[in-house]
Amino acid sequence: MDKQGPGSWYFGWNIVGAATVLTLLTVGLRMGIGPFFLPMTQTLGFSRSELSGIVAVGMLCYGLAMPVAGYLAGTRGTRFVLLTGAAIVVASCVWTVNARGPIEFLLAFGVALSVGLGFTSPVALTPVISRWFTRQRGMALFFLSTGSMAGIALMTPLLTYAIAAVGWRETMLGFAALFALVTVPSALFVMRDQAPAHTDLLPHQIVDRPAGAQARPAARAPSTVKASDALASVPFWQIALGLFACGFSMNLLGTHGMPMLMDHGFDASTSALGIGLIGLVAIFSTLVLGRLSDQLERRNILAVIYCVRGLGFFALVMVGTHWELYLAASVGGIVWAGSIALSSAILADVYGVRLVGLLYGLAYLGHQVGGMISSWLGGWAFERYGTHWVAFGAAGVLLLLAAGIALRLPQRGAPLAPAAAGG
Repeated sequence: MDKQGPGSWYFGWNIVGAATVLTLLTVGLRMGIGPFFLPMTQTLGFSRSELSGIVAVGMLCYGLAMPVAGYLAGTRGTRFVLLTGAAIVVASCVWTVNARGPIEFLLAFGVALSVGLGFTSPVALTPVISRWFTRQRGMALFFLSTGSMAGIALMTPLLTYAIAAVGWRETMLGFAALFALVTVPSALFVMRDQAPAHTDLLPHQIVDRPAGAQARPAARAPSTVKASDALASVPFWQIALGLFACGFSMNLLGTHGMPMLMDHGFDASTSALGIGLIGLVAIFSTLVLGRLSDQLERRNILAVIYCVRGLGFFALVMVGTHWELYLAASVGGIVWAGSIALSSAILADVYGVRLVGLLYGLAYLGHQVGGMISSWLGGWAFERYGTHWVAFGAAGVLLLLAAGIALRLPQRGAPLAPAAAGG
């Protein structure tokens, strides 16, 4: 049943479930480059700097594809975007394993695969979830973060073991087959862009609301707000700057986390388990954070996440024993997820669900610009200075700055001032 009521199952949760699994696979591969990194350099003959540059271009293309995906999701529908993305992912994986020269590998792995994953990323799924949920929007969007963290927790060790067993090319083809088997049925049979009139509101909430009133999260975002006004407003750029720091740190860990730990004396399995533990802990923490995000001030939760995560990056570079690695990973995992879900929920709160796909895609571009820079910096700085402190220390500083910026975001329920809206 689509409608919310006693004893009924709200169909929106089916959409959330499918979106969570898709996010697990998409982010799992995008953030799971670490297991591929050293095997690719060895078989293809690339240096760390060369492969880091290709990964950096991929991060940028991933980000550039997201506003396009958000726009197409609003104009052509979620189903069209997901099917298009799945086709690109499968074709680019086949192209990647057959690529030989650096230019061909850049186009296949760096550009095409990143565009396909961008079309199946959380940006393409956020608009449909935002339309289906009002009362539990924060919780629903947090499940995308749960999928992201599950991707890190499961895909990083699984990819590591698969690459060790059969090779990175065979692992890439296996991922393509699994991705198609999950994405195509989800797009065809689960995704619905048209939500019920009252979304997930309970019957007494519908009755109690004044006629013509909007749901609380969108109450201060009139439908007359234009995208140009939103782009000229301060809250949008505060969120974009925070996502820049988020992308810098997450992609740095995904690309160079395993090589960094291995350079510090940990073996491949221990390094993979350490990175995976961050995602494993985050799976459970997102369930708590998601519920809190619908009850407490979202900007405060976002600030805490950025602050603790920043301190965690300093800790990861300093760990020297197994128990220190697992302790740092466990603490970091508590706050590793949530920044993206909170950012998208705050965008919906401030500007309304009509623009959330486009605005989220544009703000997320900052996330990928940060990821592009850190992917390159991680390899270049290590080869130049022989230390990972340059890149990982920069990530810690940026996250602490993002925490301060988050505290200056508008409170939930506060009206969007005309000056802030670009008026």
